[in-house]
Amino acid sequence: MPSLARALLVIDMQEGLFNGPHAPFDGQRVLANIVQLIAKARESRAPIFAARHVGPPGSPIEPDSPLTHLLPALAIDPAIDNVFEKRRPSCFSGTGLAQRLAGANVSELVIAGMQTEYCVDSTCRAAGDLGFKALLVADAHTTMDTPVLRAASIIEHHNRTLSGPFVKLVSTADCAFE
Repeated sequence: MPSLARALLVIDMQEGLFNGPHAPFDGQRVLANIVQLIAKARESRAPIFAARHVGPPGSPIEPDSPLTHLLPALAIDPAIDNVFEKRRPSCFSGTGLAQRLAGANVSELVIAGMQTEYCVDSTCRAAGDLGFKALLVADAHTTMDTPVLRAASIIEHHNRTLSGPFVKLVSTADCAFE
């Protein structure tokens, strides 16, 4: 079976993070870009994987909590898309994602979502170690301001730091799944 050129991984675009007490930087633009990436992936019949970050039972982000629901604007369909839960920053840690990607003959992973300095960063760094070529969509990941750094600086820093050794940077406009 030939290897698929690419699959899309959408990280933690869920109610509790995106619509929480601290708004993500440029959130609506990032969401629109991710929706565009999903449309491109669907058009090319590329697999779509969507991670939901969950916590232990009784926590605000327990698995069935409304805070862990994916944003409706994404139109992720669990009947056709690969939706999975994770409990650690890396989408690969304890999720079986690497095995599912390998089973689908995926060798390249387009990465988008949130939060830049946590789950996006951890997943980008782990992908290469597991044999996947990672492409980070520079204008399709986001985070929130911290007491130390503004979100725009965090995003710019991670785009620069990850590019080369860990990922190839692409833009939403230039990303293709063919």
